[in-house]
Amino acid sequence: MQEIIIPTHCPACNIELDTVNDQLFCRNTDCPAKSSKRIEHFVKTLSIKGLGKATIEKLDLQDYHEIYSFTEEEIISLLDSERLGVKLFAEIENSKSADLTTLLPAFSIPLIGRSASNKLTKQVSNISEITYQKCIDSGLGPKAASNLTKWLDDVFYPNEYNDLPFSFSCEKPKVSYIKGVVCITGKLKSYPTKAAAQKVLQNYGFETKDNLTSKVTILLNESGIESAKTNKAQEMGIKIYDNIKKLIKEN
Repeated sequence: MQEIIIPTHCPACNIELDTVNDQLFCRNTDCPAKSSKRIEHFVKTLSIKGLGKATIEKLDLQDYHEIYSFTEEEIISLLDSERLGVKLFAEIENSKSADLTTLLPAFSIPLIGRSASNKLTKQVSNISEITYQKCIDSGLGPKAASNLTKWLDDVFYPNEYNDLPFSFSCEKPKVSYIKGVVCITGKLKSYPTKAAAQKVLQNYGFETKDNLTSKVTILLNESGIESAKTNKAQEMGIKIYDNIKKLIKEN
């Protein structure tokens, strides 16, 4: 039987590995293997077509700044193809219009995905406005809020990511009058996903919450099943609807 030799150093950066609960971890934040994965996630989130793993390796991209440092001629030369080079350069240029809602999930910040970004950008219109308290006010948990503010202090500003060719801003949704605050419980019949139903409600002037807080004025339960949220809503005197169209029509 062949003996399994446990590695002591990272094969990508040669830094000594850390063992935690029989698992090996590379703690080097500048490890090229980690950099490559971060770049892959970044370009995928920004939908930069033509910049897959093989092209990232061919361009030897290690940092977000490098994506936007090439001229069209340089990309054509490195890819050895005018057609591919011109197309990729155009994709990179188009990605510069990405707003803050799209950008935040692109930076691989733990617990900061599209959902968290959507919540936060209802409270802020520019990355410079982000604070721990505004993260909490927007509905992010303490850990997510801490991760984001720590990333801003330790990574974003020190690495001058604010110099990347983005506005790092977004338009706050314009709501002149909120008709009610809606929480959805149970399986929907009117829409395939909760996110789709929430978007419709928001377009009709309703605010939506994932949890049954004191601010909620309406509970939507199309399943007909009396969930814990339904019972709690009854105790709180919250109006309950079993049909989203009826909810919109009557409010």
